[in-house]
Amino acid sequence: MPAATPGTPSLLRAMNDRAALELLLTHGPLSRTRIGHLTGLSKPTASQLLARLEAAGLVVATGTDGGRPGPSAQLYTLNSRAAHVGGLDVTPERVLAAVADLTGTVIGSFALPYTEGADAVGQVTTALGGAVEAAGLTTADLHRLVIATPGAFDPRSGRLRYASHLPGWHSPTLLDELAAALPMPVEYENDVNLAAVAEQRLGAARGHEDFVLLWNEDGLGAALVLGGRLHRGWTGGAGEVGFLPVPGHPLVRQVTRANSGGYQELAGAQVLPALAAGHGIETPGGGADGPDGGEVAVAVALLERAAAAPDGPYPGFLRSYATLLATGLASLVSVLDPEIVVLSGAVITAGGEPLRALLETELAELAPSRPRLVTGQVLERPVLRGALESALAATREEVFDTSR
Repeated sequence: MPAATPGTPSLLRAMNDRAALELLLTHGPLSRTRIGHLTGLSKPTASQLLARLEAAGLVVATGTDGGRPGPSAQLYTLNSRAAHVGGLDVTPERVLAAVADLTGTVIGSFALPYTEGADAVGQVTTALGGAVEAAGLTTADLHRLVIATPGAFDPRSGRLRYASHLPGWHSPTLLDELAAALPMPVEYENDVNLAAVAEQRLGAARGHEDFVLLWNEDGLGAALVLGGRLHRGWTGGAGEVGFLPVPGHPLVRQVTRANSGGYQELAGAQVLPALAAGHGIETPGGGADGPDGGEVAVAVALLERAAAAPDGPYPGFLRSYATLLATGLASLVSVLDPEIVVLSGAVITAGGEPLRALLETELAELAPSRPRLVTGQVLERPVLRGALESALAATREEVFDTSR
């Protein structure tokens, strides 16, 4: 093996800078003394580090510790305006855009109704432009943008797959057109994968290297995180579990044309009204004020009502739905043997703890592995939050590297 290269002073300075910036990101304002204690640096070295980072525009002085006088009491915080990122969540109903500063605080957002047949590039630039304007910025101020869509862009062809229900996004030149229209680096990611990123960085999957996120909202999907990293598959389609053939439903053929499959037909949001009726439960009226309106709103209302009702027909209704969900989930956990399964999306989380517990019990009977089932903790726009977190992770890698 080659001999290890000794650390140069510039490399060690950069490593110390990075450590201090991460501490400020995690803990908020810190004094020079506290940073020295947490990093193991001497007071003079910590002072030099903070002076260097302040001159670079990465930290700012903010007040004093307990109002005490003197340089040792001076507090420093990460300069939130040192970088900004954008995130977009694209669905067949709307395009949501948001801008966050370097700390992850959302400082501007914009919602644009999706118009079928409208120019995809125009909708992206309009939505993003609205968000940056709300943030008091311009698109040139963004260091990176992550766009979330259903399906995935095939890394070999650049075409969107597994998302025939997203009209206007299937042009073979779309990625080139977006690159020409946007002034910052752009990444594209599956929407459910980004919900998993949000849970991994901020929610129920923190500290877990191997987990599955099961998503149920306008469609059934999954995200697979193995060894701490997203597993996307050869064409980007890993986790498209709605297409999974399952017992209890006839085989669905020509699945890409139908944009559905056995698991979706067995346990998607659209089955809840008939399942409820079979238990003697009247279906509430749906409306546009639900998560996505229509089927999703009705499914959410049914499951919320069932989760709050300890008797009558509701426990049987929840148990039946847990069996349907477990039928497909059993295949996933049998192959992957994850540590935990995160339950996410408006439909599945509407069932609350009663549905989670029933699903865990059913899964224990259908699969040999016994992962712990947990409810997702990022409940407000998890896909958009994941897009921002993904953009922030890459941007912080660049901005925090002071060796350049």
